[in-house]
This record gives sequence, structure tokens and C-alpha cells, in this order.
Amino acid sequence: MTIQNIKMPDIGEGIAEVELVAWRVAVGDAVAEDQIVADVMTDKATVEIPSHLAGTVLSLDAAVGQVVPVGTPIIHIETAVEQAGQAQAATKSEASQPPVVAAAVASSAAVVPPPRPTPSGSGSDNAADLPPALPAGPLGLARGAGHALAAPAVRQRAKELGINLASVTATGSAGQITHADLDRSLNSSTTDSYQRTSDKGLIPLEATETIPVIGLRRKIAQKMQDAKRRIPHFTYVEEVDVTELEALRAQLNAEHGKTRGRLTLLPLLVRALVLALRDHPEINARYDDDGAVITRYAAVHLGLATQTDGGLMVPVIRHAEALDLWACAAEITRLAESARSGRAAREELSGSTITVTSLGPLAGIAHTPVINHPEVAIVGPNRIVERPMVRNGRIEVRKMMNISSSFDHRVVDGMNAAQFIQRLRVLLECPATLFTP
Repeated sequence: MTIQNIKMPDIGEGIAEVELVAWRVAVGDAVAEDQIVADVMTDKATVEIPSHLAGTVLSLDAAVGQVVPVGTPIIHIETAVEQAGQAQAATKSEASQPPVVAAAVASSAAVVPPPRPTPSGSGSDNAADLPPALPAGPLGLARGAGHALAAPAVRQRAKELGINLASVTATGSAGQITHADLDRSLNSSTTDSYQRTSDKGLIPLEATETIPVIGLRRKIAQKMQDAKRRIPHFTYVEEVDVTELEALRAQLNAEHGKTRGRLTLLPLLVRALVLALRDHPEINARYDDDGAVITRYAAVHLGLATQTDGGLMVPVIRHAEALDLWACAAEITRLAESARSGRAAREELSGSTITVTSLGPLAGIAHTPVINHPEVAIVGPNRIVERPMVRNGRIEVRKMMNISSSFDHRVVDGMNAAQFIQRLRVLLECPATLFTP
């Protein structure tokens, strides 16, 4: 038998560390070669981590939500036969394991924490060199205050989540607290306290829920905070009469919907944006504020803010200027489905030059969208409503839609932003102009 480890691989693109967002295996599981064992989050997408070994999982050495540097061991696996080509990657065999690991191997234990270096950084993996603050329990598991038995990774995760181990029910084979026990404790942390009064019955006094900010939600939080901190936003709102545009869309759907697919408003808006950006290249740009360099783009790579179960993602429509209405609609559908199903590739989630954000019928009458850094503009259509409008001295019911847009005031002046949105308004109000070459 040989104990080997799986390290966090180099994902490329200069990524030095990733966040562990999910384990696909548990301690004691049999793992096949090339089986997916974990999901990690980079700055751009979720990436699956495969195993290059076959064997039994002895320990999971990182907690969900933990940021893990590339090259760090994340799983220890017991293999029946040393894998070909893995001799250099193998850890010490049973005969040379430190006492806590050797004992666990001899007893076929399901949970074995990896030896950890001393605080001095000497790199020693002898159990005798470990800090003596926590007395060892069975299988090398550490006992802490209140005599709670847990592996170091479990103990560290509990600390990060603010969970008191003394209050957690242990279900491990040796009476130890497992990651699953932490999950159950976390899920049951929503509590309702009631006080009975003589005339009001049961009254809720307190309801709390602790939700760790990890994975995509953490990336969204970091990106939004960074955008608002670094970019001086200003927002411009204009109303657009889309009566004629909606009439055109209805006609196109009636004639071509069954054969080419039905059009939503979004492909028409994308077409108008492409044409407006021809006249205002300063909007189709990215700003490197560290290097103080503005890069303008001839191609329109349009970010499409998409709500998923995990949070907001921004897949990118490449070369939107080269797509007709139906090709654009098909690409919007494909990217949205890919993002919502978690199948979007990293290259589909990066490289946008301007972003559109919309909540469809929930979009309200106006909003202040946050710029997708390092872009310099974002455009957000609001919901369409019928309103009475004065036209040529007469009151008519028209279909109206506000467009809310935000700009980076370091790069885009107020006059430029207003001219761009007014050009967009004219194109949408006179939809025949959308088909000019």
C-alpha cells in the first residue's frame, strides 16, 4: 500500500491560487483515475479538478471556501499499487509514515489528516515536531477545548464558520466531528425562538441564519466592491419610445418565428448598440487604471449579465457586430443556458468590452447598474410600459422603456455619454435604421 497526495494543479493563465467551492468525494470513498474530486473557483469560472490516482480517500485537506495555492496537497489517497509515472509524486510509504498516519493505515482508518509543518517552517513532518497545544486523539485526530475530536481541516473550517465544536454532534467512526457534521450544524443554525403571551399566543422573537460567502458569491462580492471602489460611476437615464420597435419585432416573429426562432427585445438592442458604438468608440473600451492606459476596440464583445442559481455571471457574445438578429438571439440563448447550467467555459466569461444588464419584466422603471470592471460603460434596459404620451399635439398610448446606463467618469465625459445614449435612442425609435450597413 502507498499513500500519495493530489495537489492543486496549475490551471494556467498565471493563476496562483483558487477557492475550493465543493468536494465531489468524501473520506473513505474509492476514487478512479481521472474522476472529478473537487470544484474550484478562479476569478473567471468554476473548474473541475480530476484525480490522477486510483485508490481510497484518506483525508480531505482543505475546507470548502478555503483559498488554496497551486501546488498545495488537497487529498491524501491510499493506492493498492504505486501508479506508473507517479513515483516522484508519491509520499512516504506506510513504513516511513509519521506515527499518526502509520497507525491509521494499519487500521484501515477512514479519516487521516496529513502531517503539517511546524510553525517555524522547518518542513518537518514528524508527529513529535507538531505543536503540542492539542492532545492527540485516536487516529491522530486533535482534541481541542471541550474535548471535541476533529481533524485539523475540520477544526479550521469550524473556526472560519464560527461554529463551536463542543455544540456539534459527532458521527465519525472514531467519534470525531466530520465535515458532514459541520454542514448539518450549519443547516440547523436557523433558529426560531418564541415567547408565549396570554393574549398573543406564540410570537417570533429571533430568527437567524448564517450563510458563508464562498464560491461565486464571494467572487461577485469582491468584483462589485472593487468596481465601486475603483470606478467613479455616473448614471444617465433616458426614456425611449419602443412602440415601432415592438411592432417590428411582432411582425418578424409572425413571419420567421417558426423557422428562425422568436426574437426578444435583446437582439434588437444589441444591434442598436453595435451601430451606436461605431460613432462612439470611446464607449467600447477598457481602462487599465494601474497602467493609466485606455484601450478602444473595433470589435464589440458584449457581456451579457445573466442571473444563475449561484449568482450573477457575465458570458460574452463575441463579435456581436458580425451577427444578424437571429444569430445573435441564438448566441444569447446558448450562453445563458451554458452559464445557468454551470457549463460556461472560462473563455466564454472573459474579454467583454461593454456589458448589457437586464431583469426583463422585473427591471423596474430605472436603476443604477454597476460597471463590469475594467470596462467603462454598462447599459441596462428597463421594463416596457404603456403610457399616455403627447405626439403632435395629441395624447396617444405608447410603449415606453427607460434605458439606465452607467459610465466611468475618469474616461467618459458626461457629454459623450449623453450623445451615445441619444444615438441609441434614435436607432431604437426608428427601427428601420437598424438595418443600415
